[in-house]
Amino acid sequence: MAHQEEIKQFQTLMEDLDDSLKETFKNVHQGNPTDTLVRFLKARDWNVSKAHKMLVDCLRWRIENDIDNILAKPILPAELYRAVRDSQLVGVSGYSKEGLPVIAVGVGLSTHDKASVNYYVQSHIQMNEYRDRVVLPSASEKHGRYIGTSLKVLDMTGLKLSALNQIKLMTVITTIDDLNYPEKAETYYIVNAPYIFSACWKVVKPLLQERTRRKIQVLQGNGCDELLKIMDYASLPHFCRKEGSGSSRHIGNGTTENCFSLDHAFHQRLYNYIKQQAVLTESVVPIRQGSFHVDFPEPDPEGAKITKKIESEFHRIGDKNGLINSLNGLKVDG
Repeated sequence: MAHQEEIKQFQTLMEDLDDSLKETFKNVHQGNPTDTLVRFLKARDWNVSKAHKMLVDCLRWRIENDIDNILAKPILPAELYRAVRDSQLVGVSGYSKEGLPVIAVGVGLSTHDKASVNYYVQSHIQMNEYRDRVVLPSASEKHGRYIGTSLKVLDMTGLKLSALNQIKLMTVITTIDDLNYPEKAETYYIVNAPYIFSACWKVVKPLLQERTRRKIQVLQGNGCDELLKIMDYASLPHFCRKEGSGSSRHIGNGTTENCFSLDHAFHQRLYNYIKQQAVLTESVVPIRQGSFHVDFPEPDPEGAKITKKIESEFHRIGDKNGLINSLNGLKVDG
């Protein structure tokens, strides 16, 4: 394996961690400490001291925000959780032929307007933790080899200029992922991309690190034909299926097919798991309603730069549309 020297140096540094950090590290590595160190090294271009700082900061963030216990904090009541699921469109639609979980995200039609920001952040972290502590270990066990990453299929259907209103929340979520869950996605597949995405992609692509750029594939239309090369039809997200694409297909349709819905098997398992964990810990601390507050990390300068670019591109397109709309509204006398 390449980079053995960096891995050894990192392992030596990790021996000096205090016990509380070592304890939370167990929840991060799930029995695969070396693979976890490699993820952090990749995220910092194999610079050992930067990777070490990143991991220690991540472990401190976990302790300060009680992340180890977040899977015992259900969002209550269930109606509120359903509202979160209906407005933060994300789920697991199945597995690739290589056994990687397929995470579907309805980027364009997620509204994030049915609950406070804290609930959306809590729900997002819970899905990350459930993926890392339950989904990936069981996939590894099933296939007899370590599986530590997933595939993401991002549906851009319905992406509009109004998405600018959600950019702060999206920045918080991506920063949490970048700093605390690095290198967890093998590939990002973009489907159903409208003009607004293509325009933003043109300006953002040059700002991304080569490592990240290589992971992103923009597919034609709903991406069905390309995705069927790497997964079976049953694992295709509902918005990639031939009979009609787009995240909105679930409206008025069978919710068991729609992996965003709380009624989908994945979300039922996740929510039941969290409620069971809550019951197990309730004897110590009673469950209380209310969101779980997490400190929002500062985005790194590179991430902030990308956000600024997206904002300015959205404004540019908005101004252009405004001009076209006003010209369309003009009536010429004569």
